[in-house]
Amino acid sequence: MFGKEADSVGGGGEGSLNSILGPGCKVKGNIELQGTLRIDGDFDGEVKCPETLIIGKSGVVKANVAVKNAVIGGKLLGNIQASNKIELQTGSHVEGDIQTARLVIDEGVFFEGACKMGTQAPGAARPGPEREMGKKELEKQAVK
Repeated sequence: MFGKEADSVGGGGEGSLNSILGPGCKVKGNIELQGTLRIDGDFDGEVKCPETLIIGKSGVVKANVAVKNAVIGGKLLGNIQASNKIELQTGSHVEGDIQTARLVIDEGVFFEGACKMGTQAPGAARPGPEREMGKKELEKQAVK
């Protein structure tokens, strides 16, 4: 019934699929839940989930999203922050910024936005080139 999306998140010790917004369902608001959420309908608002968000092929989500993992097969309009992994499946459409530790992009994906990757905490300052290189190395590069 769920195809590839369910296989992508199953069996890994993650939360069970316990919430579904089915095709034809239209919801506005904020969702905060435990476990895994699958959206095959239309959702407009904000999603906070400590486990996995699955957006099915027919799903349209207009929201800022904060999750552990995301599997996107449909359309996402908004920023997404995933502490572990984001998977953009063939045919998916994402307009917004992505922040995650790991990113998988299949062929045939539309993505427009910025992408930040790594395990660094959000908002933490990254060292600039002057901190990574000593002052003498910067002076040498300036002379070249």
